[in-house]
Amino acid sequence: LPFSFPIIPKRGLTPWERVSDMPRKPRIWYPGAIYHVICRGNRRSDIFRDREDYNVYLGILGERKRECVFKLYTYCLMTNHVHLHIETQETDISQIMTKINMGSGPYYKLFILLDIFLGKVVEYFNDKYDLSGHLFQGRFHSEIIEKDGYNLEVNRYIHLNPVRANMVQDPADYHWSSYNIYLGKHSNGLVDTEKILNYFSQENVQKYKEFIIGA
Repeated sequence: LPFSFPIIPKRGLTPWERVSDMPRKPRIWYPGAIYHVICRGNRRSDIFRDREDYNVYLGILGERKRECVFKLYTYCLMTNHVHLHIETQETDISQIMTKINMGSGPYYKLFILLDIFLGKVVEYFNDKYDLSGHLFQGRFHSEIIEKDGYNLEVNRYIHLNPVRANMVQDPADYHWSSYNIYLGKHSNGLVDTEKILNYFSQENVQKYKEFIIGA
């Protein structure tokens, strides 16, 4: 057409929601790009309501990590949002997050019974809680990390989320983050700790802990 209609903001929407009506710029991506990703619950509602929900999400994350081949440096699953610290390989971040948040295969009940999960996050939660529509709030937020040292700051920021939210006083007391994996207390096969710990001499876990909590 020789002309275009102006975008008229919907009545009653917040400025943030009005921005979503505008064309979105494509995300910067290249092999090896590192991101801090945040996914929030739709209308800021809870994503996780019980222990099973957290475990299912971690199971999906593991499956997508093997399928899309990326490095996961840090994660923290909060009640109504998720923080991920990801280095991509040959799959761009948008495809990775789509596969994590939407996925494929509806047979989640069978997979839960077999302790295997290859299905969708959204379908799992909608079926379990008799919901409809989107689980996550629109487009996920991502910040590309182009200064190598900033990876440390992102790692600390993510691990201190439960402390800032007054859920725990010590990040080691929060079960749904990767912090205790860095301390060597357990491993779930999800997190690649080498890059972050290599910032400290001889991968010194005590120095890493002091960096995180300032002790």
